[in-house]
Amino acid sequence: MRDESAAAVSARPTADPQTAREGSRTVTGGRPIESYPPRYDGGRHETGRHGRRDAYAALDLGTNNCRLLIAEPTPNGFRVIDAFSRIVRLGEGLGNSNRLTEAAIERTVEALRICRGKMKSRAVARSKVIATEACRLAVNGAEFVERVRAEVGLDLEIVDRQTEAYLAVTGCAALADPRAESVVIFDIGGGSTEIAWLDGAAANPSTDPTLRIRAWDSLPVGVVTLAERHGGTEVTRRTFEGMVEEVGDLISPFAIRAAAAATAPYFHLLGTSGTVTTLAAMHLRLARYERRRVDGLWMNDGEVSDAIEDLLDTRLEQRADNPCIGRDRADLVLAGCAILEAIRRVFPSERLRIADRGLREGLLMNMMREDGVWRRGRYR
Repeated sequence: MRDESAAAVSARPTADPQTAREGSRTVTGGRPIESYPPRYDGGRHETGRHGRRDAYAALDLGTNNCRLLIAEPTPNGFRVIDAFSRIVRLGEGLGNSNRLTEAAIERTVEALRICRGKMKSRAVARSKVIATEACRLAVNGAEFVERVRAEVGLDLEIVDRQTEAYLAVTGCAALADPRAESVVIFDIGGGSTEIAWLDGAAANPSTDPTLRIRAWDSLPVGVVTLAERHGGTEVTRRTFEGMVEEVGDLISPFAIRAAAAATAPYFHLLGTSGTVTTLAAMHLRLARYERRRVDGLWMNDGEVSDAIEDLLDTRLEQRADNPCIGRDRADLVLAGCAILEAIRRVFPSERLRIADRGLREGLLMNMMREDGVWRRGRYR
């Protein structure tokens, strides 16, 4: 399959608001964020056709999405040179059978082939390819990993919940208010929701944000699993409240451990997921998704409530016709809103910061840090 340039990817119609519209963006934040205890040491290296060894790739295969970023280091971070995102619903039906279905596997393998082609054409020197909740839960998860290795040539690593939570923090903590002495960061996924409490103010941009983690949890619920249990096509107020209550019960142990979070000066929430980026796009009334306007956006409590209310008033076809939601996510977005609402009720905050970044950015920062690309004299 031919390679798609960053510009071509950006122009391709898509239902996923976190797709490769980010093809030319630059991620900064001072010196690189330090890694949590090094789970990712080593890795697969490939020399490109021009002998370059400065392109890195991070692939996050979740329950709902397959996402790839390819980036090159810059003096203060990295610049994305290519990207890919596709909704594959790998975990579809997993709650009923505990198995990845053949249809879901085939959709995912095809997306991974595209990612593999991009990595080759961009002369990727080092890559990390991770899988999360769907592969953790499926009884045939290991079998799927072997199939991907044999058919695609990618070595998927099924990461544990703590690693996923720490990667989310690493990837988006740079957006936290530097004055905030307490931040709750969450990542609403397809099969799980990671949440962490960062306690104390950030010392400086180069400080490892995971050192501030006072408590963390991985809730066994995401937009796919919640929508499958409660229904996502026609969501009534009663259905929505039932979803919020279910998530509220799951989050209660973390809420006890992080009870003091919301009382600290300048406390705020920081969310990364298709749910929060969709709400931000609706709040901005975007005709089409624009990452540069969404990533880093601040929304106040009333604005978040209004955006959720607006979605609750829509029918499935209206959500499907919204270019910032799309048909593939129309039945999932209200489940995501229910997870967000449960978090907001436990941790009331006047401010929510939106992050269109997360696990992939965390992986990229960790790989570049481990390779010492920002050390004095090492960066080219």
